[in-house]
Amino acid sequence: MSDETGRVRRHIEYPKLTMFQMIQKAAAANPDMPAYEFYNRKTSYKQFVERIETAARAFTAAGVRRGDAVTICMPNTPQALDCFYALNRIGAVANMVHPQSAQKEVTFYLSISESRFILTLDMFYEKVLEAVHELDRPVKILTARMQDELGLVKGAAYTAMSGRKFLKYPNSPEGILWTKFLQGGTKNVELPEIIYDPKHTAVILYSGGTSGLPKGICLSDQNFNATALQATEAIQQPLGAGDTMLSCMPVFHGFGLGINIHTILINGAECILMPTFNGKSYAEMLKKKKPNFIAGVPTIFEALLHIKELDNADLSCLKGMFCGGDSLSVELKKKVDEFLKNHNASIQVREGYGLTECVTASCLTPRDTYRENSIGLPFPDTEYSIVRPGTDDVVPNGTEGEIILKGPSVMIGYLKNPEETKTALKTLADGDTWLFTGDLGYMDEDGYVYFRQRIKRMIITNGYNVYPGQVENVIDSCPEVSYSCVIGVKDPRRMQRVKAYIVLKEGFEPTDDLKKRIEERLSLHVAKYAMPKEYEFRSQLPKTLVGKVAYRKLEEEANAQVEAAQGE
Repeated sequence: MSDETGRVRRHIEYPKLTMFQMIQKAAAANPDMPAYEFYNRKTSYKQFVERIETAARAFTAAGVRRGDAVTICMPNTPQALDCFYALNRIGAVANMVHPQSAQKEVTFYLSISESRFILTLDMFYEKVLEAVHELDRPVKILTARMQDELGLVKGAAYTAMSGRKFLKYPNSPEGILWTKFLQGGTKNVELPEIIYDPKHTAVILYSGGTSGLPKGICLSDQNFNATALQATEAIQQPLGAGDTMLSCMPVFHGFGLGINIHTILINGAECILMPTFNGKSYAEMLKKKKPNFIAGVPTIFEALLHIKELDNADLSCLKGMFCGGDSLSVELKKKVDEFLKNHNASIQVREGYGLTECVTASCLTPRDTYRENSIGLPFPDTEYSIVRPGTDDVVPNGTEGEIILKGPSVMIGYLKNPEETKTALKTLADGDTWLFTGDLGYMDEDGYVYFRQRIKRMIITNGYNVYPGQVENVIDSCPEVSYSCVIGVKDPRRMQRVKAYIVLKEGFEPTDDLKKRIEERLSLHVAKYAMPKEYEFRSQLPKTLVGKVAYRKLEEEANAQVEAAQGE
């Protein structure tokens, strides 16, 4: 079947299985192959399913039933994966939370999800305990230890160096060790029947906003399985037993959970789990483990360019490198592609686009084709359209508007937020439900999608629309610049004025001459009204929990300074 552009429309048959059943299926085909590796310790698919079922029985014995929420506040560790799929096995809801979240945020996540249990590492126990004490109902804290998954020798070394100070936890009635909790999962505990329901909330992820309360995004088994199957085809590269993914993107994030974990596991491949990103350790893992696939946000790949340990590394092992979570500038793509070529890799970095509201990516640049500034083609069974903002009127090809999409990965809705759900999900004339992304972009005549900007991030100065990403691309192309962030600052005359924050590469200093060169380059590529009125050089910029530049924090800071000055 072809669409109006002549492209072949692909269709996938989606099995009516839960996420756990998809893992079971992979395990039946590859029982002795490794499902994941954690600091050189491998767990086979057969062992993985056994661990999942033990945890599922423990939760069943503890009274957790279908529809009950359990919060997972963990980095990428075996306990996090075991718990996630165990909850899915019994039809419970996995409420995924960043372990670095502030105490008040943890309280909010526990409260809105009505979680009865929370799994976290011992190093976060004190904060989680304080969060639990803010609630008006009991929550049990399941306390995992890193050393329990490191083996005897490494576990003892970790305990002696880092883990010793956390051995006192859990030290309150609310806490219980994960290992002790699992003892309740004996073979005589009968597991419930598995029920597949495409409208049942299986996972709650949270939108990555940097201001205001996060929105809980309710996602189903179908959403995750569809994303994984679509991504498997979209990568245009065989993926299966024997392949490995360096799983650095966090399990509490759609990109990490949906692509780095679930997509890999349902195909019988192996996840090499990394709990945190550190440039040096990431480089060591690349060289030592030689993964076939890596995925991350632009800041990770930008960091790779400057890690000395990778100077002579052979990366011919790579079959795929995928970037998402934030826009990949044209200049950074060029630099990363050159880096790959110089390190014997025969691939290019491929940019994906998506939202947590559809798990993660729903669009990807093809394997061997790149159109500048394009985020590629929609996944199979996912349809994109561009409408005039504030309406559902479709605009012609090449015309900018709001990106909307429909497909099997689109969320059920926002948790306890019908108004926001109504704004984001709309049933249109074709009878289908479309996700209104709040992003600006356009499509060309061949169906390639081009992302321009978050609608809310657009700067309006003197009545003109300024797209920060366009200005950032030009600034980032300067050889002295590492990365930049462009924001709009309140201005009584212009409504907003454009301000640029710039981080320079090591060895460069901010000077008037350098600022002049940046301005000259901008003047060649950017309209006069879009030129920054102010430049600020910093050694680093604030980041969100998933590694994006936290532009809202910069906006809040700059606008607070303006208001303070006006009040003087």
